[in-house]
Amino acid sequence: MPANVITTISPTTNKAIATRHERSPPEVDRLLDDATDAFRQWRQVSGPERRRIVLQALTGMKDEQDALAQDLTAHMGRPIAYAAKEITTAVSRGEYLVRISEHALQDTDGDAEPGFKRYITKEAVGVVLIIFAWNFPYLILINSLVPALLAGNAVVLKPSPQTPTVAEHVAGIFRAASLPNNVIQNLHCGTPALLEPLLQSPKVNLIAFTGSTAAGLAIQRATADRIVPVFLELGGKDPAYVRADVDIDSVATDIVDGAIFNSGQSCCSIERVYVADTIHDAFVAALQKVLGTYRLGDPSDRATQVGPVISKRAAEAIRAHIVDALDKGAIDVTPENDSFKSAPPEGNYVPPVLLINVTHQMKVMTEETFGPVIPVMKVTDDAEAVRLMNDSEYGLTASIWTKDLARGEALAREVEAGTVFVNRSDYPSPDLAWTGWKNSGKGVTLSPFGFEQFVKLKSYHVKDAST
Repeated sequence: MPANVITTISPTTNKAIATRHERSPPEVDRLLDDATDAFRQWRQVSGPERRRIVLQALTGMKDEQDALAQDLTAHMGRPIAYAAKEITTAVSRGEYLVRISEHALQDTDGDAEPGFKRYITKEAVGVVLIIFAWNFPYLILINSLVPALLAGNAVVLKPSPQTPTVAEHVAGIFRAASLPNNVIQNLHCGTPALLEPLLQSPKVNLIAFTGSTAAGLAIQRATADRIVPVFLELGGKDPAYVRADVDIDSVATDIVDGAIFNSGQSCCSIERVYVADTIHDAFVAALQKVLGTYRLGDPSDRATQVGPVISKRAAEAIRAHIVDALDKGAIDVTPENDSFKSAPPEGNYVPPVLLINVTHQMKVMTEETFGPVIPVMKVTDDAEAVRLMNDSEYGLTASIWTKDLARGEALAREVEAGTVFVNRSDYPSPDLAWTGWKNSGKGVTLSPFGFEQFVKLKSYHVKDAST
């Protein structure tokens, strides 16, 4: 059977910039056999040696950050001014996970009893399939790759067809850091016909997926006939609540950044904003002032702050949300900005949009938009804000903006989300559990808890024969 060709289309030019060949089913089967063999060897490597190799690889990533950033901008359109920051953040995140790994993976002793020894170990699960998205590929990958390797697993990387080189770069860097052969392997896949047998293979012992909720549900269905751990980091519709006591100009700057960074293409972007009615008009004016300074354009230009979205299909979906809102009574109050009117004609450019008079009858307030849109809704008090924040099928992150920290933390306890920020947004901290509630996923990465999905527990109960 001839291999399918996977073509990557530049979001900046809509021209092909890379092709990869999808492996045949027999090739995939051999790859999994090689991964299984590599796992048996890697699990025997000591913890200190695993940590040394991973740290050396992270240093290699840092050394190559400029080249990796250029490649990232070419493939997914992030402005070059911000691309290298993803690499440095991924490295620092990985270094943190290495630092805590010895403690996170240590044995747990049972209760002391004369004549008995009882303890629990954390054992590698085997071959881990990591399927990761294009929007923050290095950060997403590090979240799972580092704990999986440190726990002693072999890993198969299935990158997004939009960013195929990320897995190749990372695997090469780890090989240069003396990671044994086949502990990391890459698999390019663009069709369900190949992915489904892979998900159903008994040679895959764990699946970690980051992507859309629809795709996560499809993966869950594909694995329904066998017992295999499936961990899903999925979409979000993350709310921000701006209380009346805020510094309006400062918070407006942060809200725009949280909503527009990466062209709004983040699972934890701010996608809906609730503002106390007493400051609504002033806050919208502040948002307009900030948004008026942003520059949309070619992502290779260091002055660009907002680049293209990932595809024509994505651009159409974002515009459909805007049209739906306007048809139902929303008002477009986007400020004048010359760059919003003069985007390069070849790419998938969607100028940022600021909407008011929005309601929960509009898709822009209920469905994941994944684009540079800021919908703002008035609320009369904290109770209404929390009710609306929780009126969602998603629960990844949320943010509360206030000078009253005690009140902010109290409200945070009422919000149904895996992470709640007070006076911050869109920042997965490596020492905190990254986890989705509701349809935003299941499982945990980051923090000491982020190691738990990459191990299985084994209990030892030893009785002294002379007892």
